[in-house]
Amino acid sequence: QTVTLTKGPLVSLDIAHNHATFEVEYDGKKMDGWDKAMVAVHGAGQPAGKYPYRYVDPSQIRPYWTLAKQYVLADHMFQTQSSGSFTAHQDLIRGGTHINKNAAIIDLPSADPAGCDAPLGTVTTLIRRTGKVVPRAGPFPCFTWPTLRDLLDGKGVSWKYYVEPLCCNGGPIWNAFDAIHAVRYGSEWGANVSMPETKVFGDLTKGQLPAVSWIIPKVHDSDHPGEPPDHGPAWIAQVVNAIGHSRYWNSTAIVVVWDDWGGQFDHVLPPQLDFDGLGFRVPMLVISPYARKGYVSHTQYEFGSILRFIEDNWGLGRLNTTD
Repeated sequence: QTVTLTKGPLVSLDIAHNHATFEVEYDGKKMDGWDKAMVAVHGAGQPAGKYPYRYVDPSQIRPYWTLAKQYVLADHMFQTQSSGSFTAHQDLIRGGTHINKNAAIIDLPSADPAGCDAPLGTVTTLIRRTGKVVPRAGPFPCFTWPTLRDLLDGKGVSWKYYVEPLCCNGGPIWNAFDAIHAVRYGSEWGANVSMPETKVFGDLTKGQLPAVSWIIPKVHDSDHPGEPPDHGPAWIAQVVNAIGHSRYWNSTAIVVVWDDWGGQFDHVLPPQLDFDGLGFRVPMLVISPYARKGYVSHTQYEFGSILRFIEDNWGLGRLNTTD
């Protein structure tokens, strides 16, 4: 059956976007299972039907199109894993969640908040090399694995992770360093992990922007489904404009990426490079005075590609994950 895509608002219903939903939608390379996905909230437990087969009203994302036309849009950026936000944010600082060559962590921990602040007894879910998912078989979500932070610190390269406090909305799930023991319980918490995320504007004004920054939005600036009102396009424009009018613009590359596919339809088959991914495509914008104007990159990227760029630019060496 051919389904015609419908135009919809930027903030849609929240379709499930975990590994099980990926498998349903992927359907063994057929890419035809979106109607069997489930609505996650506001009608939870109901099949999504044709709802995920949609595209966003271009008028609601005009700043994104403006940036894409002036700088670079990458149309083959895939999630590193076929999972959701918790592991995706680990991918953005580490490039994977493999605990060994035969198993990786996927999906959300068993309790909120995520990370080292999770209640005692919280566990994670594993996917094994066989493809079998084993709920509650993974470790407590407070990890000792190395991240890009270790490479940056090792070379004396400054960094900050701007994020909203743990108390709020996506804070506990999207704060990747809350799940890194050495950071959560070390001197870098509150210093390099800078809360709230709006502190980036003060650092820009004071000339204190570090060499490498992650800027994680609050939920109402994130385009997350099921979370109106959303100011994502305006937030991105605000950050880009602040950097663009600062002393840092001539030496900066801004990479804008979304952490997962949100359950919505895509037609491009994701390459399966490992037993936990790649996942479906997400958009990527690259904004810089060095970017090719109006260029669309068809190069295959994943979240580890961003880490690779940072490693190469500062000569950091390798984490040897997906970088």
